Amino acid sequence: MKLFTPFEIKTIKMPNRIVRSATYEKMADEDGFVTEQLINLYVNLAKGGAGLIITGNALVHISGRSAPKMLCIHNDFYIDGLKKLTSAVHQAGGRIIIQLSHGGRQCASLFLGGDKPVAPSEVYEPVYKVMPRELKQEEIWEIIESFGKAARRAKTAGFDGIQIHGAHGYLVNQFLSPYTNKRNDYWGGDEERRFHFLEEVYQSITDNVGYDFPVMIKLNACDFVEKGLTLEESLRIAKRLENLGIDAIEVSGGIVESKLEERPVRMNIDSPKKEAYFREFSREFKKNLNVPIMLVGGIRSRSVAEDILQKNDADLISLSRPLIREPDLPKKWMKGKETADCISCNGCMRFIKLDYVKCVQIEKEGRKRQK
Repeated sequence: MKLFTPFEIKTIKMPNRIVRSATYEKMADEDGFVTEQLINLYVNLAKGGAGLIITGNALVHISGRSAPKMLCIHNDFYIDGLKKLTSAVHQAGGRIIIQLSHGGRQCASLFLGGDKPVAPSEVYEPVYKVMPRELKQEEIWEIIESFGKAARRAKTAGFDGIQIHGAHGYLVNQFLSPYTNKRNDYWGGDEERRFHFLEEVYQSITDNVGYDFPVMIKLNACDFVEKGLTLEESLRIAKRLENLGIDAIEVSGGIVESKLEERPVRMNIDSPKKEAYFREFSREFKKNLNVPIMLVGGIRSRSVAEDILQKNDADLISLSRPLIREPDLPKKWMKGKETADCISCNGCMRFIKLDYVKCVQIEKEGRKRQK
């Protein structure tokens, strides 16, 4: 099966085509430092057989904290803990990259010490119920620099590469999207200028880590909101990234305020027909680009994953929710299991109520057995 054949992304040699997609864990401590619980999570994922692990979103600048107990990398203080994490994963035979993130307007003031969230433009965010403050020129450059410094820390800490979070309505996506970027300066006004923020972020990263260090991105193929990013513009963004030297693109879609059925994490994926709901987009990315393409979004069956690869609709299969429930799903697939146990109930997404991100169905089943 193609699913279990090796794949290389620059210096990363993967034993198979299965990627653990970035998944927020809520397992760092209150200040964003690595904990034993977080290390154990990633060691279990490494032992579970994923060819590549991408961490949950790691904070690059204090103005972008989008959740409690999220992993932080915005200060040198965090390097020692991150080294312990990468060392443990490597000892378990895994490969791990860190996702660099800034929440932009998708942040609650509660996580920002009462400050207003920042964004390219003042566009009201109806889910968080906030009107963000428009970023000033010097603040934009500071955040760009913070991505570069975070990448340097990631390399120092022993990560095998990094992924820029450019999807799901977070800050990079906000600059790219005409829905959230209403500026008329170097940073916005037309498609080319909306790309400048990401271009400068990529340049800042490569200035800090060099061109030999793998740099990837998670990108929205479509925002699924009126006047948001469309597939056509996203393909042009991806082409620009390919020309810059990006090493892989993970194709996703939707933002927090998209309709429920068009968000990044859709519910009730209970048949192969409902699986891989961004597949038509990744197919177009594969047709138009030469860079490796990862596909995320509702993939639950080994046969669906294999079909995606055989038909050249993607190079790699990304999984998030199934690996919350079964961190060893890749090994189970290798042994012949067909379908993940995840029922796409999204209980694991209600992170404010949970003490950490976990499968709530396992707890329910445990309570039933105890009765």
